[in-house]
Amino acid sequence: MLATPSGIPACPETGRQHRLAAQLTDMIPGAVSIRVSLTDPSQAWPHPHASAKGEADKTVALSRTTARVAARWILRVWPEADWTRPHILDLADATLIPSDLAAGRGR
Repeated sequence: MLATPSGIPACPETGRQHRLAAQLTDMIPGAVSIRVSLTDPSQAWPHPHASAKGEADKTVALSRTTARVAARWILRVWPEADWTRPHILDLADATLIPSDLAAGRGR
């Protein structure tokens, strides 16, 4: 892909992120955001883990399999993210931000 003089791709691939957000919205009805980390509370070692929030910041129940699959998909679509800390995926606009920055967004 051609890059602009700044080194940023001329046509950033955002379609993949939007497709994943749509798939996760279908897979987890009622979810508006998904928190992803490598710290599964039920494991002693790093393991992909996800939890979902719905409207009014209510927790959306996820099965263990769904939580792990969602986390793995998100990790694969954003490999450049700093996964040493948790991130939150906003399903409405397919943006991934570190969870400590999301605290100030009102969610």
